[in-house]
Amino acid sequence: MMTEKIEPIYSTDIPSPLGMLTLASDGSSLAGLWFEGQKHFGGTFARSFIKRDALPVFRAAELWLNEYFSGGKPDPASLPLVLYGTEFQKKVWRLLGKIPYGQTVTYGWLAEQVSVETGTAPCARAVGGAVGRNPVSIILPCHRVMGVNGAMTGFAAGIEKKQYLLSLENILDKSAR
Repeated sequence: MMTEKIEPIYSTDIPSPLGMLTLASDGSSLAGLWFEGQKHFGGTFARSFIKRDALPVFRAAELWLNEYFSGGKPDPASLPLVLYGTEFQKKVWRLLGKIPYGQTVTYGWLAEQVSVETGTAPCARAVGGAVGRNPVSIILPCHRVMGVNGAMTGFAAGIEKKQYLLSLENILDKSAR
């Protein structure tokens, strides 16, 4: 009988202006970033995290977040990320990483982009489910995804946190494409 080797997933907690954040890593890449108590906390990981505060990737993520919360525009591509999810979810999450700082998009626009990549009919509801399970919140900016006509909808960590992040980026009143 063959068994799959399960790699450990490490975690640390860091403070933010919006409360504690939990970071997860496979040891070299960032695999998760969740707000305390948010929906889908821990993502697809069915096992417990091993506490390990001193990983270089955690320090890099903390510096990235400090820059972001100080009003900077750090590049999501500057952090090594590893995404655990379905192929569909990964497509959606990669698209999140392409939403420019200071801009928003709609779930419908994201669905159209996924449709172009996959050659399938767009489904905003399926895209919404993937966005809601984004394992690397803030860095892959799911808070920049809005409802129809720019309506403030859904955010696994709560609408108040979404409003804070949009306000930080000075895009609270801008309409989504």
